[in-house]
Amino acid sequence: MWLFSRIGPSGFSATSTAEQVTKGIDGSGLTAIVTGASSGIGAETARVLALHGVHVIMGVRNLGSGHLSREAIIKEVPNAKIDALELDLSSMTSIRKFVSKFNSLGLPLNVLINNAGIMATPFMLSEDNIELQFATNHVGHFLLTNLLLETMKKTAKKSKHEGRIVNVSSRRHKFSYTEGIRFDKINDESGYNSLSAYGQSKLANVLHANELARHLKEEKVEITANSLHPGGIATNLFHHHSFVNGLVAAVGKHVMKNVHQGAATTCYVALHPDVEGMSGKYYADCNLAETSLQARDQQLANKLWDFTNNLIDKCKI
Repeated sequence: MWLFSRIGPSGFSATSTAEQVTKGIDGSGLTAIVTGASSGIGAETARVLALHGVHVIMGVRNLGSGHLSREAIIKEVPNAKIDALELDLSSMTSIRKFVSKFNSLGLPLNVLINNAGIMATPFMLSEDNIELQFATNHVGHFLLTNLLLETMKKTAKKSKHEGRIVNVSSRRHKFSYTEGIRFDKINDESGYNSLSAYGQSKLANVLHANELARHLKEEKVEITANSLHPGGIATNLFHHHSFVNGLVAAVGKHVMKNVHQGAATTCYVALHPDVEGMSGKYYADCNLAETSLQARDQQLANKLWDFTNNLIDKCKI
């Protein structure tokens, strides 16, 4: 990562780790949900939050893997308050079950980290008949956020502590389809491009955070919503592209972030006091960053908001 070591206004850079950017922060008394927390930057995010006293709920697709990650964290942080609940973001039924289980715990919710994601998959439909990357990376997190929002509002009001919603997007949001979001062709296999579809879902993450921030501001709710690019990270997200996966394995450690660095911006936006009151922003390397023009299009954000709600309404049981 020697190529990306420039320090930004926050005092941090691409080489900063999640532990470094949260040094000295007391998260005790806070509760956070981290999706996709059984591996990669999700697991590291959960570990670092737990290290700071945050009660972490890991949303994991595979409970077996989730329990292994939980045990590994407890081994390192014996006093960690951490639980794993099953959550498949591609399934609205699974999301509703997860929220029901979470609510049954009677916990507050201060931080929601929408981290889980899939990348550049072959064309597939989710069980709700939505293109899989769009369903998992955007629609699932959109529904999850909506279902947890009331709990977050109550927590913020009662605790007088700002709630934070963090969407883990990607710089690939700048490389979506030409029209940005293919509203009329979401499930159209013709013209499907796996990387463009990934970019579309990541653009949706930014637009969702921006529109959510606007709604929360209008309601005068003490909850912020931001999105971020974690950086190029040597993880298994590329497993659908064997050549790229091999290239990442060979040279990744020299030009890409490790998971400790990859989780830094997420942990920074979720916990750092310098982010207090910031909403509708986009971060990279723990600093404010520029999005694409499409990501700043309020009309597109509003259209996506209505479109996603309609998709969810159609799938209600």
